[in-house]
Amino acid sequence: MQQLPFISAREAVRVVRSEDHVHLSSIASVPHILVRALADRAGELSGVHFHHFHTEGPAPYGSASFEGSFLDQGFFVGPNLRASVQEGVADYIPTNLFETQLMYRTGALRCDVAMVQVSLPENGMVSLGTSVDCSIAALEVARERIAVVNPNVPFAEGDLVPVSQFTAFVQDDSPLFTSTYASPSATDMEIGRRCAALIPDGACLQMGIGSMPNAICASLGTHRHLGLHTEMFSDGALELIRSGVIDGSCKAIDKGKVVASFLLGSDEVYRFIDHNSSVRMRDIAYTNDPRVIAQNPGMVSINSAIEIDLTGQ
Repeated sequence: MQQLPFISAREAVRVVRSEDHVHLSSIASVPHILVRALADRAGELSGVHFHHFHTEGPAPYGSASFEGSFLDQGFFVGPNLRASVQEGVADYIPTNLFETQLMYRTGALRCDVAMVQVSLPENGMVSLGTSVDCSIAALEVARERIAVVNPNVPFAEGDLVPVSQFTAFVQDDSPLFTSTYASPSATDMEIGRRCAALIPDGACLQMGIGSMPNAICASLGTHRHLGLHTEMFSDGALELIRSGVIDGSCKAIDKGKVVASFLLGSDEVYRFIDHNSSVRMRDIAYTNDPRVIAQNPGMVSINSAIEIDLTGQ
């Protein structure tokens, strides 16, 4: 491994100042070692804002016990922050995923410190692994850029980051957070069958997070030549890739490739993308750009909702 000037997490987070805006890599790859070290400094800080996609694991940055020191303003509200948002001690920035990187790049939203988890370096480059999303943009504009180098982060091809871009390095070997979705119920499978019937052979899929997209994937086993261009995928799509149902042969761009921006699933999914030339983990500026998406014929979006108002409000 390339020799890097590692420092402790406690030393790394000393660069965070009161009123700073901090970006966290997200989903399965939150740099928890830095989050814990920053929580230890909470008493000497005030008004530190946190921005991120869905995060897994403890979220002290959104806890009432750190109110005044930290204010969470995520782009996505996951299960670990919903109660805090509902209680008013954490906030939410409503925006579509594509615009998150624009907010950083245009200066509409400050990013003073970017804290991300990365793979072991290769040829002077690191991969953001399972959490590329808007972290590329955050690293471009941040004053301080801290990399947690973790051997469990897969080296995923796509948008890589030069080692020279970082201002500090911390070592950690904690496993990435995983998620296993419950087996689909009879109702889930019926929904899956009905949705699968609407998807033609050769379609290019976008998939959301949760058990429902996986249930629909379970009903797509007899389809042919599907493509995948999506912000995320999980174990359900992995089975379709391995079986050849998803082969990307009908895509107009990135033909034969799976394109995504972040992942949440089992360790098997994370191992699958490691040094896999058929997968591209890309900046959300590419993956979720409507002008890019529109180039692939037969796009089908598969998402689930927590609540739906049937009255149309």
